[in-house]
Amino acid sequence: MFHRPAARRRLATAAVALGLLCTLSTSAWAGARDASPPRHRTQTTAVASRAGSATGLSGYAIQSTAKVTDSAAAVSSPGYPASGWYPAGSRSTVLAALLADGKYADPFYSTNQQQIPKADFQVPWWYRSDFTVADTSERTYLDFSGVISAADVYVNGQQVAKAADVAGAYTHHELDVTSLVRAGTNTVAFRIQPNDPRRNLTMGWIDWLQPPPDENMGIVRDVLVRRGGPVALRDAHVVTGLDVPSLSTADLTVKARARNDSDSPVTTTVSGSIGAISFSKSVSLAAHATKTVTFAPAEVPGLHLTSPKVWWPAGMGGQPLYALDLTASVAGTVSDAAHDNFGIRDVKAPLNSDGARQYSVNGRKLLIRGGGWSPDEFLRWDRTYVEDRLKYALDLGLNTIRLEGHIEPDEFFDLADRYGILTLPGWECCDKWEGNGNGGEPGDKWTAEDYPVAGASMAAEAARLRDHPSVISFLIGSDFAPDATIEKTYLDALKAADWPTPVVAAASDKSSPVSGRSGMKMSGPYDWIPPNYWYAKREGGATGFNSETSAGPDIPTLDTLRRMMSPAELDTLWKNPSAKQYHRSPSSTFSTLKLYDDALTGRYGAPSSLTDYVRKAQLAQYENTRAQFEAYGRNATDSSKPSTGVVYWMFNSGWTSLHWQLMDRYLDQGGAYFGAKKANEPLHVQYSYDNRSVVVVNNRHASASGLTARATLFSTDGTQKYDKTVTGVTVGGDGARGTALTLPSTVSGLSTTYLARLVLSDSTGKEVSRNVYWLSTKPDTLDWDNTDWYYTPTTSYADLKGLSAMAQAPVSATASTTSSGDTSTTTVTVRNTDGGRTPSLLTDVHLVDGAGKPVLPVRWSDNEVSLWPGESVTLTATYRTTDLHGSRPRVRVSGWNTPERTVPAA
Repeated sequence: MFHRPAARRRLATAAVALGLLCTLSTSAWAGARDASPPRHRTQTTAVASRAGSATGLSGYAIQSTAKVTDSAAAVSSPGYPASGWYPAGSRSTVLAALLADGKYADPFYSTNQQQIPKADFQVPWWYRSDFTVADTSERTYLDFSGVISAADVYVNGQQVAKAADVAGAYTHHELDVTSLVRAGTNTVAFRIQPNDPRRNLTMGWIDWLQPPPDENMGIVRDVLVRRGGPVALRDAHVVTGLDVPSLSTADLTVKARARNDSDSPVTTTVSGSIGAISFSKSVSLAAHATKTVTFAPAEVPGLHLTSPKVWWPAGMGGQPLYALDLTASVAGTVSDAAHDNFGIRDVKAPLNSDGARQYSVNGRKLLIRGGGWSPDEFLRWDRTYVEDRLKYALDLGLNTIRLEGHIEPDEFFDLADRYGILTLPGWECCDKWEGNGNGGEPGDKWTAEDYPVAGASMAAEAARLRDHPSVISFLIGSDFAPDATIEKTYLDALKAADWPTPVVAAASDKSSPVSGRSGMKMSGPYDWIPPNYWYAKREGGATGFNSETSAGPDIPTLDTLRRMMSPAELDTLWKNPSAKQYHRSPSSTFSTLKLYDDALTGRYGAPSSLTDYVRKAQLAQYENTRAQFEAYGRNATDSSKPSTGVVYWMFNSGWTSLHWQLMDRYLDQGGAYFGAKKANEPLHVQYSYDNRSVVVVNNRHASASGLTARATLFSTDGTQKYDKTVTGVTVGGDGARGTALTLPSTVSGLSTTYLARLVLSDSTGKEVSRNVYWLSTKPDTLDWDNTDWYYTPTTSYADLKGLSAMAQAPVSATASTTSSGDTSTTTVTVRNTDGGRTPSLLTDVHLVDGAGKPVLPVRWSDNEVSLWPGESVTLTATYRTTDLHGSRPRVRVSGWNTPERTVPAA
């Protein structure tokens, strides 16, 4: 995902993959619960006897093979003591389990992670778990994926699979262990091999963050014990065909594989239902034979739907889902069952006349506004934490999440389906996945053994993701497109799985032999550039589909910085731009904050303290992130070289980071977050850095008319220097734009640094959008000719130093809180009480508990607002009542030129 020279791209999409994530230790990372078992006790799971049941192993005892001298037969036999072993959750990397057990200090603080010895994870580790079976009359299978990097598998003392066959994080495995399972206690053991993403088709972190010392070795998806009769049902799914553009009818085709696992021929009855629609047929199967069973509208008229419930992305319509239930019966007894949820929608993504990929859903074009997803660094799964981040995506006005590798578990896509968030999963760059063609990046060339692993990985992920309506493509390449042989491997697997959406060659501007041009670009930037950069229709500017881009660093709030860095590190942070920052990246390209800090000083003035540094950082991050999304939003309906998609790099970080994030590890929000939220509001007035136009962008479906746009320019002392109002503004829907006015190139008496206030009102006079900019009569100047893969140099900076001379503007605040069920809402009214002309710039309101700590997560109606004397605004904050931890809520108000104060909000 990131790119270029062996200099290194961003740290590979770490981890979410697969359902990976270790259920185990939420407590070690988010302060949540720890369901881990007592130390030294082997996990025991009671397995259901019902045909068609699937029971996940509840956890493991784990230990390094360097400390286990017993044979594999002994380790994998019931009754083995596992004395001194560590408990691990049902989805857990080795290091995640050790962290949950308290073996190491918080790896998110300072350089603690460097103290964890890598050598401990360069040998295999044992994972063992016991399960009980009451009835052995049914067949028993082990069903799993998410092994990193490979594993020998044993059941009750017998080897049932070799590491050469259980390799790759995404491959799916089903082992028939019926002959080995006994009534009572049974044992399954995995001997997990060390991971090296440069050598294995697993996952790595590229330049995103400091990689975990264990390289995520472990089992990061559920291991299921399946029970069934002689006939197994597998691969149940629904192929949908929606009539576009009418959306008036849809055809459903139900498919599943019926497999006879017995030594004799059988006749099975496969029956199913989708709501009130029922269907059934008999299928004859020879011993150990498999047949695909299909139900189509031609034979089941009910599968031709009229007035289907159509699934839409958030903001475009609802998110209804259908449910498929299937059973296979033999002689009237259920042998197996299957269930599948699916949505009905149509996705197209042709290349436009400029060669850019243009997505449409159900016949309606949309600008992809997305963010790059990162899982927890240790692949720990916490549904609540993931759901909180997805709700943040909606709050930000984003419609898409891109997953470069680290493809999340099923629950992630269930949530995306429910919330209407589009997803772009795909393979990652800069390691073994692109080893055959990734230039100077690390990653071994493929051997004959890798092709089956890649094909099996693609087949497994295609089968898992195909019926999720939130999934709108698969990117078979990231920074590089696959060669012909590898592409055929992927495409054959996708075709066999009935993959329903566009397959994209790469996230970069690459082509593959069959899929052709990607229609995407990956031309940066990844480090600091000024806001006006985004308006140029070149490099990473607002044209085409930019699959990953941002102005790089994102300095968290002071609250978070103090949670993640030592006092000495904080001192270095603001004093020494050339210092290597452990919490930025292991890449030499991104190891310091020099580009960012030089720009911060050049534009705003040298920081005088840590607080001043953070204050300037929030201002800079707000303006830059806002400009990125505003430029792409403005250009989406251009007749020439329109913008079709932009993915902010990144949406979040898997650890405590200083770059590539719209919110920090603890879900606190600063300038980048609220700048993006402002830019992506449904009906929005904005300033254009390239031509000074004031534009209204309407992201709603319905057109807007009778609008009034007002633009006012002020010197930093609050003196008004220009004011113009335009009435009768009309803007179409679905991302259309209208130009209300253009600001003059010069205004008499305007200070070098000045403020622009834009206000949009509806036909009743109600304010529907407000946007405040800090600008300079001296613009930032870009050196386009010396553009590098990760940034374009700035030869002279805009002069925004006049902001430091702004007088203090007092802001009053009153707040109250109401609660309903598990949710509380705090309402805050802030008012600029200055008796003169000075506005309060970027006034931030933070919800805090009794100890002054931020209450997180929280969703604000708006924040970081700018008010002129006498103006007020009422904001609301919604959050979980339990996140107050029993204290009374308070609100902390501060801003660029506003003294900090905290008031009660009970």
